[in-house]
Amino acid sequence: MESSRIEIVEVGPRDGLQSESQVLSTAAKVDFIRRLTGSGLRRIEVASFVNPKRVPQMADAEAVMAALAGENSSARYIGLVLNRKGFDRARAAGCTEVGMAIAASETFSQRNQGCSIEEGVEAWLDIARAARSAGIRAQITISTAFGCPFEGEVSPIRVRELAERLAAGEPEEIAIADTIGVAVPTQVTELCGLMRASLPRVKLRAHFHNTRNTGLANAYAAIEAGVRILDASCGGIGGCPFAPAATGNIPTEDLIYMLHRMGFDTGVNLPALVETSRWLQTKLDHAVPGMVLKAGLFPVYKENA
Repeated sequence: MESSRIEIVEVGPRDGLQSESQVLSTAAKVDFIRRLTGSGLRRIEVASFVNPKRVPQMADAEAVMAALAGENSSARYIGLVLNRKGFDRARAAGCTEVGMAIAASETFSQRNQGCSIEEGVEAWLDIARAARSAGIRAQITISTAFGCPFEGEVSPIRVRELAERLAAGEPEEIAIADTIGVAVPTQVTELCGLMRASLPRVKLRAHFHNTRNTGLANAYAAIEAGVRILDASCGGIGGCPFAPAATGNIPTEDLIYMLHRMGFDTGVNLPALVETSRWLQTKLDHAVPGMVLKAGLFPVYKENA
């Protein structure tokens, strides 16, 4: 019997904010993260250690980590890295967990990360070794796992073969990401099945975008396939600045509403999270895509009990 516990990895402060035209101050980002932990979220992507010229929204990664360093929190703050230089910055900043991304399509790898897939694999294996030596958790995400904006369809066999190579780095988990929001549930079922059959001892995580309104359906398919770790972004903000029209992530509150109504445990206080989305709108000066924020909780008396 599969576990009734679903772990949420909140990516709003990193994947969410990186595509916003408004650059939040360090203080506002830290406030955002504190509100997220206050709602019960315990794994949060807080920064990206990449070239600030390419992603100016993440230019204060070290300052964000420094502001969080002295807090008595059980949350794990994750830093995204794309190469060894980024990892060295994350380690120096005090990250206890790093996530790396590698594309399943060659063109996207070249345009997004400035390297070939082969070079990306070598970089990951190097980072994984360095992370183990430093006592830092390291996990890897396969981006464009369901489709590439430049090459089109991506074969699930290719993704599985790439995952098998990445598993040599002994990752905390491997995530499959629908970077541009093209996946449908049958694809999720197929790829999760291939991954679990090939790598039964590796934890599998899923990261979906709601670009074509299939994000929650894909999350459900992943759960049915046995995935117990899902990424989501508060309010549904975010996307990929290097992929055309790759809009929002699954809204965390929408995902948690569905999970709670299905009987799963997430450890998250949904009303508190909805309030955080409402607060976030005031900081971004625009409405967020999330639907639960607009529609309200149901049944109200149970959620507020």
